[in-house]
Amino acid sequence: MPSIALYTLGCKVAQYETQAIAECAERRGFTVRPFEEVCDAYVINTCTVTAESDRKSRQMIRRAVGRNPQAIVAVVGCYSQTSPAQVSAIDGVDIVLGTPDKLTVIDRILDRLHTPQPTVDVSVTDVLSAPFEPMTITRAPRTRAYIKIEDGCECRCTYCEIPNARGAVRSKAREDVLAEVKTLVAGGTREIVLTGIETASYGAEWGDGYRLIDLLEAIATLALPVRIRLGSLSPEVMTEDFARRIGRLDCVVPHFHLSMQSGSDAVLRRMRRRYSRAMALAALARAREAMPRVQFTTDLMVGFPGESDADFVDTCSLVREGGFLDAHVFAYSRRPGTLAAAMEDQVPETVKRERSAALIAEKNRVRDRILSAIVAEGEPLSVIPEVRTEDGYTAHADTFVEVRVRTPQHTKDLHGEPILVRPTGHASGVLLTELI
Repeated sequence: MPSIALYTLGCKVAQYETQAIAECAERRGFTVRPFEEVCDAYVINTCTVTAESDRKSRQMIRRAVGRNPQAIVAVVGCYSQTSPAQVSAIDGVDIVLGTPDKLTVIDRILDRLHTPQPTVDVSVTDVLSAPFEPMTITRAPRTRAYIKIEDGCECRCTYCEIPNARGAVRSKAREDVLAEVKTLVAGGTREIVLTGIETASYGAEWGDGYRLIDLLEAIATLALPVRIRLGSLSPEVMTEDFARRIGRLDCVVPHFHLSMQSGSDAVLRRMRRRYSRAMALAALARAREAMPRVQFTTDLMVGFPGESDADFVDTCSLVREGGFLDAHVFAYSRRPGTLAAAMEDQVPETVKRERSAALIAEKNRVRDRILSAIVAEGEPLSVIPEVRTEDGYTAHADTFVEVRVRTPQHTKDLHGEPILVRPTGHASGVLLTELI
């Protein structure tokens, strides 16, 4: 049996796709091994969200080639979609695919194994006309699984290359989503994250009014022992109707990752985001009214072209006013070909680093206040143990609070099983708890 190893760079959508490719490889007779091992074939699923992502993608491609120069090295994903010439020019690369038709990579690898070819097989199709690629996974860790329900993005933010890498919005058939949820839960998965490039746009291209909230209600009617989490959402999805309906669904966890990007209206306009600061804060308020225990995480960019000191202060105050449990803070990365790359008033790297450090410190202070309030309340939390430690487990609560659970010695294996814990304190952003 030939061996294959896979490596993923980037988002949860890419992680799901890699898992689907791995299962396809197994069905075709491959043995899937860790990426660190010498294998007959390697698949690198790339990312292009930043210049650093491009660099890391090239690095992992070269690492695979160096590990076994005789192996078939296949590159798929966003970086190879937008820069196929750069990828195919790397010595040792045999196959280059983009974001559509990823599952065909296994057939192409088998062909190369049986009939070696001296040229690079480059097959990067037009992503703008590509349909949703049907793919499923049948197994996942007991703690958390991802299901890709949507692909593509039509936001056209001025800093982003992803629409060129992923194309227009395409959605997974609702019956396929429900079937995949049932399969994973039957296999023991207790949390499923519905994810996409623009998850909130699920169903938009169908034109029949069926949207993300309708899918969530359909999953709830299955009455399965699973909690449902959503991938990154844009704030405008949280309308009064959406918030009211989602608040009635017991299977949906009280946590949302709303991608804010900035707290400054001036910066949001230059980014071409589709909401204002006030609209975003109103979305948080609606969700809190519908789900009183809800927590929010977010993404925040510093150093966007033209970002002034006052703009940055607005972003810091948004973290406080919005009460975010956590935030992924990152500096603007200039992407050739995007509108933002040609904007004047590019922010110096030194200023980006200073603002990143200041914003991280601010979001940590807000996080610690939230954790202190949870400890003071002393209410039991439902968590799913994920990783075994010397004295218990690490886990996440339904609100996505990171938890360390202390358990008595000789406690039965709790991995993947929902349990109740009592908060006792917090340290370094982690809630300390004990088993009830």
